[in-house]
Amino acid sequence: MAAPAMQRIVVPPAGKHTASVIFLHGSGDTGQGIRTWIKQVLNQDLSFQHIRLIYPTAPARPYTPMRGSLSNVWFDRYKISNDCPEHTETIDSMCQALTGLIDDEVKNGIKKNRILLGGFSMGGGMAMHLAYRFHQDVAGVFALSSFLNKNSGVYKALKKSEGEIPELFQCHGTADELVLYSWGDETSKMLKSLGVTTTFLSFPNLYHELNKSELEKLHTWILKKLPEDL
Repeated sequence: MAAPAMQRIVVPPAGKHTASVIFLHGSGDTGQGIRTWIKQVLNQDLSFQHIRLIYPTAPARPYTPMRGSLSNVWFDRYKISNDCPEHTETIDSMCQALTGLIDDEVKNGIKKNRILLGGFSMGGGMAMHLAYRFHQDVAGVFALSSFLNKNSGVYKALKKSEGEIPELFQCHGTADELVLYSWGDETSKMLKSLGVTTTFLSFPNLYHELNKSELEKLHTWILKKLPEDL
């Protein structure tokens, strides 16, 4: 039996669809939830003339940091820390499920190098696994308030990588009390040492949240990676 199709919210482009962004929400949220939050912060949708935005919703699964309660999370964690093993089984099965979304865009005529993967918090971590381990031919990756564990499978994959690696755009608040700023900074430095072109922007006094300036900078970066004129 095929897995049920992943729920998603789609913001179509205003004009001809020539590129796509897959934006993954943080733990416990939904595709609709992150879209609404972005809209509140920007006072408008994150939208483009030529880019389709896809906000999938993670399936509900037992989440260990919430004592096994069901939550919409991309993968399980043993704890919210960069200093423990990754929950490889759930990460890998979700990479397979999300590959279906990438394949759908390719079937719609969008080349892999015209697709960006990214997200907020856990969504950014998921996007890094998806791109750097399985889809190194995408246009780029963005991670807002995100991190990778110290022994991440992403680092292992990049050590073996021989081709071109997607660029990473990272933002992190210095006052983040859930995903520590140092974890994001360490992730950026580690990826850079493995050959990833990284941009790491610090936002003073920003907690674990989205911010207007950050989203405006992300908008600019998306247009740089996926320009309208091919």
